[in-house]
Amino acid sequence: MRFLSLLGAAAVTCSLLAAPAFAQTNRFDGTWSVEVVTEQGACDRAYRYQVIVENGRARYGGPEQFNVSGQVQPNGTVNASISRGQDRANVRGRLSGNSGSGTWSTSGGRACSGNWNAEKRG
Repeated sequence: MRFLSLLGAAAVTCSLLAAPAFAQTNRFDGTWSVEVVTEQGACDRAYRYQVIVENGRARYGGPEQFNVSGQVQPNGTVNASISRGQDRANVRGRLSGNSGSGTWSTSGGRACSGNWNAEKRG
């Protein structure tokens, strides 16, 4: 009987310790303004996107027909893609505090690559 009480107390303690971890939001959650600059290839010179990060998941926050999907890890590592129709750019980089930067390159149609930078807006 005593073993079951100890086991029950341990289970309650573990669940209380784990609860804050599930309740925490990613520190990079919010609205970001992302500028994408072409360094090589025949893509437009620059684009600016509004990206919303919720629980570490990225999505497009603007009215155009773009698809942004990806993940921001708790350490700030970014692994995402931006696509529209057949065009797709693979995005890699890092966020730190209220800014970030990295690189991108296309897959599929046009061969382009460049860099990006971001600022947190809210």
